[in-house]
Amino acid sequence: MNSVLIIFIKNPILGKVKTRLARSIGDEKALMIYRELLNKTMDIASKTECNREVWYSGYINENDQVDPRLFEKKLQEGSNLGERMSNSFSRAFENGYEKAVIIGSDCPDVTDELIAKAFQILDKADLVIGPSLDGGYYLLGMKKHHPELFLGIEWSEISVYETTVRKAKSIGLKISVLPALNDIDTIEDLKKSSMSVLLN
Repeated sequence: MNSVLIIFIKNPILGKVKTRLARSIGDEKALMIYRELLNKTMDIASKTECNREVWYSGYINENDQVDPRLFEKKLQEGSNLGERMSNSFSRAFENGYEKAVIIGSDCPDVTDELIAKAFQILDKADLVIGPSLDGGYYLLGMKKHHPELFLGIEWSEISVYETTVRKAKSIGLKISVLPALNDIDTIEDLKKSSMSVLLN
């Protein structure tokens, strides 16, 4: 296949994931919710018609819920999120892929249909992006590595999406935007999501 889905995940370690959410519900509950998000993401990703890679934040776990028959396991490289994402795109195109789409594991409303649509959009657009309601993005796809899209961005700020789009326009990329979805970072995000039942 000439397309690859890159999935960025954090190793599910108590006290190290969903730290903003944990301030409201505690580390153990936050870890449980993150594991549910991981499971949901892997289930959706496994239904997509493309090659799939899971990129771990800290170390590759050969014995977790990520099925090595469905996902190639890799380790993120770089000093910040932008550098790590840029490196993963660079590797994808070095490996001969013609389309690459990246998602995280924080957005329970991403569907396999939406991912498939992102790949289809890249037939005509240079860049596809899915904005999240917190000002970031839950999906980014391209047909060529554009490292400038990952430079000079404050990744914890609400301006990530707008800055990325501005950078893309400045280098003449044709952009297509997907529907805005909700990432789960805080208790308010969780209450508004399809996973709110986990609070009971």
